[in-house]
Amino acid sequence: MRIPIIKVSPTPAAVVDMVAQKIVELATQANRAGDMFSLFLSGGSSPRALYEVISSDAYRSHIQWSGVQLFFGDERCVPPDDERSNYKMAFDSLISRVPIPRDNVYRMKGELDPQEAAKQYGLELKQIFRDQGPDLILLGMGDDGHTASLFPGTDALGETEHRCVANYVPHDYIPAGTSWRITLTFPFINRSTHVAILATGAGKAERISEVIEGPLDADRLPIQRVDPAGTLAWYMDTAAAGM
Repeated sequence: MRIPIIKVSPTPAAVVDMVAQKIVELATQANRAGDMFSLFLSGGSSPRALYEVISSDAYRSHIQWSGVQLFFGDERCVPPDDERSNYKMAFDSLISRVPIPRDNVYRMKGELDPQEAAKQYGLELKQIFRDQGPDLILLGMGDDGHTASLFPGTDALGETEHRCVANYVPHDYIPAGTSWRITLTFPFINRSTHVAILATGAGKAERISEVIEGPLDADRLPIQRVDPAGTLAWYMDTAAAGM
């Protein structure tokens, strides 16, 4: 894992604002170059707050949404209208609130058989990106050091070929009926031009310190496998930074 850029803000709200500004900056650069801006969304409470900020009056008009493509880093195997769906969260907090063409939104189809859904998404990614990677992937970190749906001890950690796979997550804290996940793999994540990891709250501090400053133990702490072709930045508040 390369030495990351560390961005620390005083509060979770300030963290979200900093990431929102980065998204506007990168989307604007792509637009000026005549390119589409590819953004991969994450699930979780911090991303929800981020999506609400991006879709607010303060930010929405600063992005040319027709030039944005939205993708997902992972998904639970539930229908898109299920409250546990990452797509539903993103739709409610972002997609439905901005003028993005629906053809520019590429969701993982959690209602399908997991293997089939992962295959379909992987083929879409291959068609769109070929051997390249995304402009920006947003990631979070679980208390166990997982990111996306790449959990410790699961088969997807060893994936070297496919961009997207189905991954079985046999942990007690996974919501009932959602042990199967669809997730990007590290080979594809690491093709990214930019990766932004959002982590807030004192409960993350010890694990963040272990991940960034401790020895490499990527089977136990999968997020240590994030090593993109471009930049890797952690965005955290002072509590998560242990300050």
